Order: sequence, then structure tokens, then C-alpha cells
Amino acid sequence: MSEPITPATGQQYWIQAGAYRACISSVGASLRVLRHEQGDLVLPFDANRLRPGFHGAVLAPWPNRIVDGRYHHAGTTEQLPLTEVARSHALHGLVCWQEWTAVEEGEHHVTLHTEIAPQPGYPHRLRLLQRYLLDEQGLHGSLEVTNLGSEPAPFGNSIHPYFVAGNAPADQWTLQLPADLVLLADEKRLIPEELAPVDEHREFDFRTARRLESQAIDHAFGGLRQDSEGTVNISLVNDHGQGVQLAFSAEDFRWVQVYTSDDEPAAAHRAAVAIEPMTCPPDAFNSGADLIHLAPGEPVENHWSVSAVKAPALATGAPSAAQQMP
Repeated sequence: MSEPITPATGQQYWIQAGAYRACISSVGASLRVLRHEQGDLVLPFDANRLRPGFHGAVLAPWPNRIVDGRYHHAGTTEQLPLTEVARSHALHGLVCWQEWTAVEEGEHHVTLHTEIAPQPGYPHRLRLLQRYLLDEQGLHGSLEVTNLGSEPAPFGNSIHPYFVAGNAPADQWTLQLPADLVLLADEKRLIPEELAPVDEHREFDFRTARRLESQAIDHAFGGLRQDSEGTVNISLVNDHGQGVQLAFSAEDFRWVQVYTSDDEPAAAHRAAVAIEPMTCPPDAFNSGADLIHLAPGEPVENHWSVSAVKAPALATGAPSAAQQMP
């Protein structure tokens, strides 16, 4: 008897709760599907084809780019493989294409495990546990990482969901992003250049919700504003006030990358907006900005949540989504 064929994106783990349903693929512990009442909150992809780019993947032990794949740590210069060949950078860590193994699963949750082995450019051993939990409020994710080696290890992480707010193109969606700062980068290689107030670059100011229109964004944002409970809330909605909200603690993530999918293939061009909560900005292995130094044996955990934004009831004369947002 021949063995069953594993999909290109790995094992598929479906979880559900209330009006929510999600599917996690084992390659990259990727969020492949997230739906609420039959509507997609992330851009889904085919389980049987190679995952498009980094859609839904866990990014560790660094998010975003390490310029030229080179950095200095503990008196040593390390050189990583250049995985973003066109720009000559090491992109999005080491686990986004690894196979993760389920260590706990149930109707509402799944936890996947992988390890990073010491290797050229990153001579550290880490254990990672990615947890996904669905309840009636939405999807809750967390990444726990432990340094299994004997020396401190540089570390950062993110997740790379591509959010959607209905079937219209991104130009018709409204973004609210409570960020006071934008990290400017050169256009050719996206190397960080200057952390600037959005007051001086109004095209990147989404503190008051507004339509994306034709705005192209592939930038990191900092200076994130919290609500009274210490939570950063980012929303993407359509003209009917329907869409998705990403929430996380400012203690867990101090940065967020926004990418309007302008460089995606034709079918996915501006069909979704990637909103990536990051523990550190691009090239943090060189700048040191908000870089985590993992002590041996000490676990670190970061949390985020995604929920559906429902349209206001028209019969009540409720204000528009943009008016409702703080």
C-alpha cells in the first residue's frame, strides 16, 4: 500500500469555534484559512500548491530583513544565506519553510513545534511552540521560544497574515493604524534609513482611519498607540464597515510592517494587505533596536489576536466604520 500524499503546504489542521473556522498548515505553521460566517479574513491559498511567498507564516528568529545577511554578535561576524536574492538580504528568518509538528490539537486549538538547529550564520539552538486557539471572540496566536543552547541568542519574531476586507481591491479598503512613526527605507533595496514622524509624511498617517486608495506601502511603523488596556488595535474594513481587526499588547510587539501587496503576482496584486506585528524593526540584528537577547533556558512568549469587524446596523442610523473608530 502506498503512503498517503502530503499536500505541498504540509499537514492541515482545521479548528473552529462559534462563527470562526481556521486551517493551519504545518509548513511554516502557516495560517492558511481564517473565516468568519463564511467570509474570509485572510487571503486563503491552495493546500496542494507551494505556499505563495510568506502568506500566514511564522517568522523567526528574525522578522523582515537582515541587510546583506550579515551581522555581528558576541564579537563574531555572522553571515546568513541570502534568501531575498534580488535585494541581497536574509529575509524572514529560518522557520518559515520548516515542517512543524503538532504536539497538541483539539476542536478549538492546535499547537505546533519545531526547532532551529545551530547552523552557519545562526549558531544557536531554539525550541519554538506556535499556538492557535479559536473562541467566539476570534483567533488567538502565540509563539513561545526557548534558547536550548549555552549562550545568549539574538531573536525577533512576527507572523505574516494577508488580511482581506471583502472581495473589493485594497484601494477600496479603510485602514486604521495607530502609529506615530514610520521607518523610511530606500526604494531599491528597502534598507532602513530614517525613523520619522508620520506628521512629516502624511501619506503614512493612518491614525485617523482613511482609505488606502492607490497608496503603496511596504514599511515598518513604530510609536504604536495603546488603548486604556495597553492594547494596540489595527483595523482594515470595507465601505460597509466589514473587515478584520488585529490586536496585540504593546509589550509583546512594538512594531508593525504593512505591505499592500504591490509586488505580488497579478492574481494577488493589491488583493490583500499584510499586517505583521513585529518584536523588532527591519535589520534589528545590526541596529539592536528592540532586539531580544534570549538567555539560555529562559522562555519568551508573544501574543496576538484577530477578530472580525461587523458592519454597523443600518436601521439604527449607526455611524460609518471610519466614524466609529477611535
